[in-house]
Amino acid sequence: MALTTFQRYEKKFYITRAQYEHLLPVVLEHMDPDQYCIDGKSYNLVNLYFDDDEDTVIINSVLKPRYKEKLRLRCYGAPASDDTIVYFEIKSKLYGTVVKRRVGMRYADALEYIETGKRPQTDIYIYNQVTDEIDELLKRRPCKPRLIISYDRHAYFLRDDPAVRLTFDENIMTKRDDLNLSHYKGGEYLIPPDDLILEIKVPYSIPLWLSKALSDEGVFITSFSKYGREYKNRQLSK
Repeated sequence: MALTTFQRYEKKFYITRAQYEHLLPVVLEHMDPDQYCIDGKSYNLVNLYFDDDEDTVIINSVLKPRYKEKLRLRCYGAPASDDTIVYFEIKSKLYGTVVKRRVGMRYADALEYIETGKRPQTDIYIYNQVTDEIDELLKRRPCKPRLIISYDRHAYFLRDDPAVRLTFDENIMTKRDDLNLSHYKGGEYLIPPDDLILEIKVPYSIPLWLSKALSDEGVFITSFSKYGREYKNRQLSK
């Protein structure tokens, strides 16, 4: 099992392919690809979101309350075997500050946890603490797998401060049927394939050089949630 905790501000921007191509050279002057971008290439993320049959979690989220939280299972690509490490994540937001707590486990153990509630056994306190939080969340709001969202990500960190991260997400796809991650092969495009979501994750303010580059390209902060957009699109199609 593996654990990571993040606390930061996340700023999102909806950009075109042309804006991405103009911004990338500026980004590369100050930032390096993260560990998953092998040879500078993007990597695939597959996220399984949990909700109830009434969509309580996402309905609450799109109403923009002061506090909200989501539970998801994140995989770096579709799990290749039972031993592939996947991550349960609780992502919460309070007054603009995002806190993400996650615990990694074998894919087989994650499936058993989803299906039976049986937790992976460990004596490590912090792992059990995060799993306790997941158990408590599911007790307060019983949820089950409801939606897959996948995308290809280019991720970078600031050379002078690795806590400052930037991601470009493209080929964002969603799927509500056949939620078996091990043979996931994509779904429907959430946004046009030539558009991307830029996300800047910072513990404080956005660096001045990056703010200037965004301004020069006419790129401005927007409110965007992949899960929220999928829910709104689904409501409009009814």
